[in-house]
Amino acid sequence: MYYIVVYDIKEERVNKVLKLMRKYLNWVQNSVFEGELTEGQFERLKIEIRKIINSNEDSILIYSMEQKWVNREVIGVERGDIGRII
Repeated sequence: MYYIVVYDIKEERVNKVLKLMRKYLNWVQNSVFEGELTEGQFERLKIEIRKIINSNEDSILIYSMEQKWVNREVIGVERGDIGRII
């Protein structure tokens, strides 16, 4: 499945979340990642996220898509060059 993850994390935890997200997904721009994950990878990612964040202060939004193709249009500066999304 294809995922887009957006987060708003307190400064003291943001680097840990950034490193974790880079292990699983492609960086698009500040606090935004996207990519294809298996169900197992997605479950592991959520478990690891919960170990890092403070659920009373931090926020993570996860969008999932089942379509084979997702089109992305960028207006302005391309922050993370990942090309066409499969």
